[in-house]
Amino acid sequence: MLENAIEMYSRMQDLWVSPDGYTLPHVLKACGGVPDFKMGQRVHGQIFRLGFEKDVFVQNGVVAFYTKCGKIGSAKVVFDRLEFRNVVSWTSMISGYAQNGQPIEALRVFYEMRETRVMPDWIALVSVIRAYTDVEDLEHGKSIHGCVIKMGLELEPDLLIALTAMYAKCEQVMVARFFFDQMKVPNLILWNAMISGYAKNGYAEKAVELFREMTSRNIRTDSITARSAVVACSQVGSLELARWMDNYIGKSEHRDDIYVSSALIDMFAKCGNVDMARMIFDRTLDKDVVVWSAMIVGYGLHGRGQEALDLYQLMKRSGVYPNDVTFLGLLTACNHSGRVEDGWQLFHCLKDHGIEPRHQHYACVVDLLGRAGYLDQAYDFIMNMPMEPGVSVWGALLSACKIHRHVSLGEYAAERLFALESYNTGHYVQLSNLYASSRMWDLVAKVRVLMKEKGLSKDLGYSLIEINGKLEAFRVGDKSHPRYKEIYEELKSLEKRLKQAGFIPHTDSALHDLNYEEMEETLCNHSERLAIAFGLISTAPGTTLRISKNLRACINCHSATKFISKLVNREIVVRDANRFHHFKDGVCSCGDYW
Repeated sequence: MLENAIEMYSRMQDLWVSPDGYTLPHVLKACGGVPDFKMGQRVHGQIFRLGFEKDVFVQNGVVAFYTKCGKIGSAKVVFDRLEFRNVVSWTSMISGYAQNGQPIEALRVFYEMRETRVMPDWIALVSVIRAYTDVEDLEHGKSIHGCVIKMGLELEPDLLIALTAMYAKCEQVMVARFFFDQMKVPNLILWNAMISGYAKNGYAEKAVELFREMTSRNIRTDSITARSAVVACSQVGSLELARWMDNYIGKSEHRDDIYVSSALIDMFAKCGNVDMARMIFDRTLDKDVVVWSAMIVGYGLHGRGQEALDLYQLMKRSGVYPNDVTFLGLLTACNHSGRVEDGWQLFHCLKDHGIEPRHQHYACVVDLLGRAGYLDQAYDFIMNMPMEPGVSVWGALLSACKIHRHVSLGEYAAERLFALESYNTGHYVQLSNLYASSRMWDLVAKVRVLMKEKGLSKDLGYSLIEINGKLEAFRVGDKSHPRYKEIYEELKSLEKRLKQAGFIPHTDSALHDLNYEEMEETLCNHSERLAIAFGLISTAPGTTLRISKNLRACINCHSATKFISKLVNREIVVRDANRFHHFKDGVCSCGDYW
């Protein structure tokens, strides 16, 4: 239709028929919609020759044409020359800036508009809400929402879409869902806003549920929908769900979408199957740096340092240049596999590739050095950072000090952490664990008192295990499960077999006010041990058990799981707060380096 309008205008010119002030804006709208920039410029020239410089209706069309073609500078020149500006003039500029990635400028023009006492229309308000969404300014966005209500525009479909997107992006997903439900037939933009809003704000299951509803209603998806759904699946962590999503993508038009492919690679890596991630990687055509980096990061998450380094060499031979994410994945891979020298060399290659190291890169190097026992070098590295060390850097040092029982340096790192985040429970727990590992029980007690005075309590650990596509949750000492008697019977049997196999519990960090038998009972009732016991009574022999937990694996459970994997002849895959552990035949893939 738009091309037809431009063709009709060209025939009009061939017949020497002169356009009027009504024709020209419609031709410009068609040129902006195609877009046909050269034709639009010709029309602008004719407008000038025909003397329509002061016709606000025509000039508004010129402004809108340039903004739709991404020529925001040219649009501003025309806008600034207008002697009279109506609501359409202002709206064209506000929308232009908002649509061309300049939300601050869009808001500046909106404020200028309000100063001239021009009342905004719903189109202007849509663009203003989008601008506030882009800068994540919820408070001012709410004020515009108030204007929408006062003007009686709350049922305007485009405003409902904009409000849904704003509240979803600004972590108010329940409010966003309210607006979503107001639409009788939500369009694609609205579905995308809601699914991505759920995924980005910790409601992964809701995102997947909404995506399933969308597909069951045969509503067409786009690349954004697919990527958001894949991200949500990676957060859920269910391998069965990940396979379902891969199957859906394989049958859809998104199969060859490079952005969806990189998300699938990340999904399988985070769901515990890095080999499936590699299959997606291998089938992806025209791999860009994002795809290569996703695979390298996946290997890093699983501690497969050699594979990550080999892939990096292949990436360079393919002529693809690394970015900062590539190096973060490589450093993580080296860190999780104890490759100190390789990691150190890679960090110093960053600037050779024109990449300025970010805070995450420095934190990774501190962790790399610290875990390997190079605590003094890690401290010197921090002191020579070109930026102020942040939480992740000092946290990495404190964690390393706990591993190697370096109390004085650990206390210093903890002081820096308390100065940055005085109410973060994790920092106090880390310091307490450092003292406990060194059997400094009086100082452990002092940290507990300090936490109590600040109203802080230790985060409760929990573990999830996937059985037949369903995730079951367990906490330490949990007896809420319907099969808890069977679970504890299996746990009792496992503990007996562990002792017979020569397993000795690590009690160094257990509560010092318990006797040895109580320590043993407390340790064997940790959430991952309960999850393993449930997995063993719920699956056929030889079935791989897949468990995820919200905290870092403790030394005792890590050692016990190695023994259990051999005793029951099972592979047990555990994802903790830092990485994946693959237990098989009495050995962990981390090589006890985590």
